Amino acid sequence: MATRKQPSQGATPDAAAAQPRRPRVLVAASGSVAAIKFEILCRSLAEWADVRAVATASSLHFIDRESFPSGVALLTDADEWSAWGRIGDEVLHIELRKWADAMLIAPLSANTLAKIAGGQCDNLLTCVVRAWDYSKPIYVAPAMNTFMWDNPFTRRHLDAVAGLGVSLIPPVTKRLACGDYGNGAMAEPTEICRTLRLFFGSQEPL
Repeated sequence: MATRKQPSQGATPDAAAAQPRRPRVLVAASGSVAAIKFEILCRSLAEWADVRAVATASSLHFIDRESFPSGVALLTDADEWSAWGRIGDEVLHIELRKWADAMLIAPLSANTLAKIAGGQCDNLLTCVVRAWDYSKPIYVAPAMNTFMWDNPFTRRHLDAVAGLGVSLIPPVTKRLACGDYGNGAMAEPTEICRTLRLFFGSQEPL
C-alpha cells in the first residue's frame, strides 16, 4: 500500500508553493501618433507581466480607451489629483515608482523627451520619471518626424537622459504618418516587448 510522502522537517506549505512573481512594468505614452499602437503594446506586455499604463493628455487623442485591455489600469493626470485628498494619502506618482520593476515610455515624443532632459515634472508621466529609482531600468522608444529626430536638440536631450541611465529603443526608418519617408518611427511593439523580455530574462527571479 502506498504511503503519503511526509513533508521535510521545517518546510511550510507557503514555502513549497512559493513561485516567482511576474515582472511589473509601468508603460507610458506621450503625445505622438504612434500612441495608436499603445493598446497593442500593453496587451502584448500583459501576456507575461503585470502592467499599469500612464497616458498624457495629448496621447489620449490617439488611444482607443474602449478597446484597452481590461486588466490594465490606464491612468491619467486627473488620477494624480483625484487620488489625493489630505496629508497622509498616497501620492500616485510615488506609488507607481515603488510598484514598478521597470518603466517604458513608448511612444516618447520630442516634447516629453525635452521635458525629461530638463527635469520638468508637469504631468503624471514626468513626475514618475523625476521621482524614479534609477537602480531600476527606464526604456524609451522615441517617435517623431525625421527633421525633429535629426534636430541637434534631440541629440542633446538623448545624451542628457542617457546620463541618467535611460535605455534607448531606437526609432526605425519608414513612411511616417505625415507622409514623409525617413527615420523617426517608433519601433514595432514586438521589438519593444522583446527588449523588455530579454532584460527580465537576464535577471534573478522576482
